[in-house]
Amino acid sequence: MLDDWLALTLDGADRAHQGRLAGGHYRTIAPGVLELTPTRPADQARSVVISAGIHGNETAPIELVGELLAALEAGVVTLGAPLLVILGNLPAIRAGTRFVETNLNRLFQRDLDASGDEPERARQLMQQVDDFYTRYPTRPLHLDMHTAIRDSRYPRFAVVPFTEHQPSSHWAALAGAEMQAVLLQHQHSWTFSHYSRHYHAAEAYTLELGKVRPFGANDLDALGGMRRCLAQLAAGQAPSAGQVEALRFFQVAVELMRDHPSFRLTFAEDVANFTEFAPGTRLSEDDSGGGFVVGPEPLAVVFPNARVELNARAALLVRPCAAPGDG
Repeated sequence: MLDDWLALTLDGADRAHQGRLAGGHYRTIAPGVLELTPTRPADQARSVVISAGIHGNETAPIELVGELLAALEAGVVTLGAPLLVILGNLPAIRAGTRFVETNLNRLFQRDLDASGDEPERARQLMQQVDDFYTRYPTRPLHLDMHTAIRDSRYPRFAVVPFTEHQPSSHWAALAGAEMQAVLLQHQHSWTFSHYSRHYHAAEAYTLELGKVRPFGANDLDALGGMRRCLAQLAAGQAPSAGQVEALRFFQVAVELMRDHPSFRLTFAEDVANFTEFAPGTRLSEDDSGGGFVVGPEPLAVVFPNARVELNARAALLVRPCAAPGDG
């Protein structure tokens, strides 16, 4: 049964699954990777990758995936679009940790030469995405669902990966999914959503859906808009549109890097994402005399984490911007 796939995968029983459901069939094609194929795609169907658990302690997206599979299993949603459903870092999910050895969501680059379990998983997932979009190239879309380490002024926000030639983005669909803010990246970051956008010209987003919590402690009612969006995409329907004016847009201005072993952030560890700092505020320092001071315009902080690996990103500093015109 389809619903067994999620439970058995999380328990470590990675045996093959396949079967039929309303509108099509499903099969496992790799550990933690499930392909669902419609018998007859709907007129508005897109080729959709839905990923969760790229960080193993981010459980709300995995629970949303479980709800979607249960709805398909029960025939509440009829499959009308090709879907690739991915559970990313299986050992980290089972351990309840962000990662095991290194951050999987910095490894999605085709010339990756690192060794280890997480680099190998990145290579496997990149190949699965390549194969899926080769089989189903129609209007590719990738929703990579996450939850954030900390609170946020905008608990639900989308990060738009950078590419030199930006594919279209649909801001009204993000508003319809009840996202609250959009953050536009300024350079390549080699995340999973960036992979699909950069190499496949897919519409792709990293979606932050609240705060990290253990299984069973998530408020999925607050994610009703995303639940509806996933069901509509699985059915091959256009997602509900919302008011773009309700979204707040931000552009990355500065990327703070942990470039010295003594690097530290100078503000409290529980500062919420999108907290704004005034000009002249020192945000980082280290024992070599380095550090960052906010310039003449205020900047807000997103994803601050001073305990990242050396030479990894420790925070994004962002400023408000207008909505780009393609959505």
